[in-house]
Amino acid sequence: MQRGPLACLLWPLSLLFALLIRLRRAAFALGLKQSTRLPVPVIVVGNVFIGGTGKTPFAIWLIEALRAAGYTPGLISRGYGGRQSSAADGSEVREVDAGSKAREVGDEPLLIALRTACPVVVGRRRVAAAQHLLAAHPQVDVIVSDDGLQHYALGRDIEIVLSDARGAGNGWLLPAGPLREPATRRRDFSVVNLPAGAAPPSGAFAMILHGETAQQLADPSQQMRLAAIAGKGRIAAVAGIGNPARFFTTLRQAGLSFAEVALPDHHDYSDNPFAALTQQVILITEKDAVKCKAIEAIKNDPRIWVVPVTARIDGVLAEHIVEKLRERPTA
Repeated sequence: MQRGPLACLLWPLSLLFALLIRLRRAAFALGLKQSTRLPVPVIVVGNVFIGGTGKTPFAIWLIEALRAAGYTPGLISRGYGGRQSSAADGSEVREVDAGSKAREVGDEPLLIALRTACPVVVGRRRVAAAQHLLAAHPQVDVIVSDDGLQHYALGRDIEIVLSDARGAGNGWLLPAGPLREPATRRRDFSVVNLPAGAAPPSGAFAMILHGETAQQLADPSQQMRLAAIAGKGRIAAVAGIGNPARFFTTLRQAGLSFAEVALPDHHDYSDNPFAALTQQVILITEKDAVKCKAIEAIKNDPRIWVVPVTARIDGVLAEHIVEKLRERPTA
């Protein structure tokens, strides 16, 4: 755990940030701010560590696990990077479908909608998004709130906190450290995104992201096993996600050697970073692919291959989630 000079300099501000967090939570606990309870259970999935921890593949896993248990899930999200919230009060919402653009609804909600065919609604105000979702899809009987831990205006029945091998970083809150809330905040379940073979901390569930194949961006019917790509020439791996190193590790575990190109999270690809690459094969994430497919200068580049990943988690977690949902009092 490293705490450099800059972190120490900013530490007093992190104490102020911690005070604001406590005051805000107390305002909801005391009823000074209202929290809206919905007629269906709400599962909030999020992290306290800034940056990507694998929430999108986990949300996809969770939706599929809920369906397998007989539920009809829907998902709400802020839609980071999208332009759906132009209303002055932030109440505008938008439904996500196969024809949506990532620049309008956000890359992660679009990927979830495409992978799961689950009803997805985005909006800055989670309550407005959830109410719209239920009105448009009355068959939905459980809502997954993507990245909504700190949005206390929406009542929740289950909180799931994700982390990864970075743990709590230096253990300090913003801006002195990487934490939005204390690492010890309450939660119902902890999930840790880890490399294959690593053991999670006591009481947490390990999530392993597994990917074996790649599909061509220009023609998804063209697929290759990752192991076979090594013989196709020089390779570059490009990732505009919260933790590009995790994508690169997945590829190395498949036996690949490549040049790394790490871009900022939610990179919009309007600058076409592939144009300057000379490699014969370029590997990207699914999250990046939903944006690249909408850019004329990129979508037909035959060098670009997308690597889908699937979350693998101990099935006991799904059983615990379903058991807790069934404990919820009926209206």
